[in-house]
Amino acid sequence: MGKMNVNLCGITLDNPVIPASGTFGFGYEFAELYDINVLGTFSFKGTTKDPRFGNPTPRIAECTAGMINAVGLQNPGVEKVISEELPKLAQCFHKPVMANVSGFSVEDYAYTCEKLDKEPQVGWLEVNVSCPNVHGGGMSFGTNPEAAAEVTRAVKAVTTKPVIIKLSPNVTDIVSIAKACEEAGADGISLINTLLGMRIDLRRRVPVIANKMGGFSGSAIFPVAVRMVYQVAHAVKIPVVGMGGVTTAEDVIEMMMAGASAVEVGAANLVDPFASKKIIDDLPAAMAKYGIENLANIIGAVQ
Repeated sequence: MGKMNVNLCGITLDNPVIPASGTFGFGYEFAELYDINVLGTFSFKGTTKDPRFGNPTPRIAECTAGMINAVGLQNPGVEKVISEELPKLAQCFHKPVMANVSGFSVEDYAYTCEKLDKEPQVGWLEVNVSCPNVHGGGMSFGTNPEAAAEVTRAVKAVTTKPVIIKLSPNVTDIVSIAKACEEAGADGISLINTLLGMRIDLRRRVPVIANKMGGFSGSAIFPVAVRMVYQVAHAVKIPVVGMGGVTTAEDVIEMMMAGASAVEVGAANLVDPFASKKIIDDLPAAMAKYGIENLANIIGAVQ
């Protein structure tokens, strides 16, 4: 069997497969189905300073080769994540976990990251400046290089663990934003978050989602994600985590050849809770098919 381990910001992963935030809860729910320690790691549910109920329902709309969601960062807030969710996770997951953080001000981001940085279970902080379905904060920080850099600097000033900035694809020039984050001290970049999408109920003549628009994810966005991962990975010197429409082991290999050091699996987990495990199980055969002995050696193979 080929070597599947990779290094992400100084931490070794047994394999590059990471369930994406918002698609894997706090992990222990999936641990009832299989041993989640087979994962490289996972990014837990987006966490904010204060509890959030999220957006009004309906929040989900189906579409060809994907889905649109506007959950709106529903979560119990950082204090309860630390006091209730992480202890439950510790019982079933014995690797460093990726903490996904959102905010509505620079101060929010810094506060939440500083709290989570102190948790021994947390290996990386994935700072989401790219959520397309919340009003205020979120994507507004991720569409402007200066704003994204400001969040990066504020978080780096109060943390010791690797900070990975999660970027939005809903921009004209994603490279300039990635480079601004790198210059501000980011240890890594993850991309892409969801595209902005909308569906209309033809009978009622109203948007399907109460929020009108939401994040479009699923296999349909994979080529866009590969293109942006390629562009960013060739423009920065820090690691890139690729995501967006990943559904197979071959998708993981393609993302890594584009420049990703690790790969997140999102919407596929919502369709099949075993999706990430199946991708890991399928990786050795896919590596053999393409003559790959060591996954780390194919990172950025496409020039």
